[in-house]
Amino acid sequence: GSLITISCLSHRVVCQVISSAVPAVPVQDNGTSDSSWITRLENNYGFYIGLGLAVFSSFLIGSSVILKKKGLLRLVEKGGTRAGDGGHGYLKDWLWWAGLLT
Repeated sequence: GSLITISCLSHRVVCQVISSAVPAVPVQDNGTSDSSWITRLENNYGFYIGLGLAVFSSFLIGSSVILKKKGLLRLVEKGGTRAGDGGHGYLKDWLWWAGLLT
């Protein structure tokens, strides 16, 4: 019989065709062939896409911490009660909210 190689994103399977038969239900192509643009993109640029996402997420997390800390320091400079002492004044500061939403 013939050998057929089927490739998915994480697995490669080799099948042997024993006999040919006509399926009772028509087979539909789901668009996951090797010529798919997503497969080509992942094969060629997958590492760089992952690296870019990791660097971008690190930047967002770091900037979030910095913005929230600056908001808390502004509250202390104004003479407000610190969050550790039970104060909730930081909730009125736009800089703290910007850091939280980042």
